[in-house]
Amino acid sequence: MSKEELLDRLRREVESCRRCDLWRTRRKPVLGEGPADAEIMLVGLGPGRQEDLQGRPFVGAAGKFLDQLLSEAGLRREDVYITNVMKCFLPENRATGEQVEACAPYLDRQIEIIEPRLIIALGNLAVAYLFGKFGLKVEPMERIHGKLYKFSTLTRSGHIIPMYHPASALRNPGLRGRLVEDWRMLKPILVKLGLRRENA
Repeated sequence: MSKEELLDRLRREVESCRRCDLWRTRRKPVLGEGPADAEIMLVGLGPGRQEDLQGRPFVGAAGKFLDQLLSEAGLRREDVYITNVMKCFLPENRATGEQVEACAPYLDRQIEIIEPRLIIALGNLAVAYLFGKFGLKVEPMERIHGKLYKFSTLTRSGHIIPMYHPASALRNPGLRGRLVEDWRMLKPILVKLGLRRENA
């Protein structure tokens, strides 16, 4: 089965999911979007109201800012696979431990299928979950944002970069410059990892 077919099967599974109570308030669960063989994967918290209506990740105000940030790193949305830890709309914009436990296996399977070489973790929940999954020490975001971390499992290895969530800059405009700078600094890291050419 191809990666596209595996993701499509996973999408159908997510659409009929009842593992936690979030299915009651969702309209369209959001699996993710992007090339099935993307080398770079972005992982956020969960769908907001606009994402829930459209069934696509990062389409609201935070999504517009994310497009700008990708551009700072010399990337386009179609170059990367974008998903979230949580696949259903979070009315309170936060997830309980039980909800994460119910939903995170879908993200695990996305990572297994897509096999990204670099995962960019957007925000505290994505960082906490992914660092925990790969046995990395979680520290406060102000200490680790924009830094490159290596992970290894029995079957593969790759890198994670923790970043502030784009929505955090909408709530706290003082963070905007820091996010832009972090994404700008991503350019040479991508070159170093062989994920883009110099001057590309």
